[in-house]
Amino acid sequence: MTDRVIAIADSGRAKPLPKMGVLRAAGPLADTLGRQIRDLRISVTDRCNFRCTYCMPKEVFGPDYAFLDRSKLLSFEEITRLARIFYSLGIEKVRLTGGEPLLRRNLERLIEMISSIGELDLTLTTNGSVLAKKARALRDAGLKRITVSLDSLDDRVFRAMNDADFPVAKVLEGIDVAHAVGLAPIKINMVVKRGVNEDSIVPMARHFRGSGHILRFIEFMDVGATNGWRMDDVVPSAEVIKMIDADRAIEPLDPNYEGEVAGRWRYKDGSGEIGVISSVTQAFCRTCTRARLSTEGMLYTCLFASSGYDLRSMIRSSATDAEIAATVAAIWRTRADRYSEIRTAETARERKVEMSYIGG
Repeated sequence: MTDRVIAIADSGRAKPLPKMGVLRAAGPLADTLGRQIRDLRISVTDRCNFRCTYCMPKEVFGPDYAFLDRSKLLSFEEITRLARIFYSLGIEKVRLTGGEPLLRRNLERLIEMISSIGELDLTLTTNGSVLAKKARALRDAGLKRITVSLDSLDDRVFRAMNDADFPVAKVLEGIDVAHAVGLAPIKINMVVKRGVNEDSIVPMARHFRGSGHILRFIEFMDVGATNGWRMDDVVPSAEVIKMIDADRAIEPLDPNYEGEVAGRWRYKDGSGEIGVISSVTQAFCRTCTRARLSTEGMLYTCLFASSGYDLRSMIRSSATDAEIAATVAAIWRTRADRYSEIRTAETARERKVEMSYIGG
């Protein structure tokens, strides 16, 4: 195959694509630190109907904010083609994200298309706002599991955090419907921010204990450049564990697989498990297996990246699947990201891609 360099068509966020060589089919695809590519997160829209203060604060993402033009979004066919290429490189899991992915029209069709690729663990993260309406269609289309973001059961706190005056009861209804149609296990993600919702930790744990759902507590992270992150706002996972253990005894569990981001704990009385995601206080970069595809086809190799690689221009040109696969492989083999391990006050202030653009 002739080496060539694909021109970058987008803004300065794009990194130069490496020259492509012959893709080797044998053996795992690993980066410079030996981390194999296993997970692909695909953002299907940069739009959301919430304005969560830690993700899309209203003062930045207001009525005049310019979201991506529809022509810039990858089509379902383009997303599926890229997912198939990543599958050929060793991807085992695909997670659809956003923005709010359920705002993407006819998303069930995309799920059907990706489901046909092969033996993939296909899941989706949602704020749950329209989940009650969509759950059955998602399950029928081939979605296997779902993760719901829910930061408090206190309606006043929840409405303040989503900053869209959305009631917690509607999210809980969506969770119940998703469970009833067979989307399981359901994971519930709670971002914890000091002075805002740490009083909701124990009530959340009590509510979901024994439900069969897995509640996970996420440390407030410095993703993007608009959420006003400060280390003082972080509630360390160790503190979360201590609070829950004081209410009902828990003990640690082994990870389900290498590279699992959540530390697992179970109730000693057998009433379920919880998880903690400690990207700030206990970095897990050394086992990260995730690649991220943005809404407009930029490939990012880290959640905290400041720039990515433009795959959309390749897929909309004459590039073959083999050429795109070879480019992705070359990008991954040179990957050396470990932001959370080297985070400092200075790096935390650097401009990074917004989570609403790259997906969580």
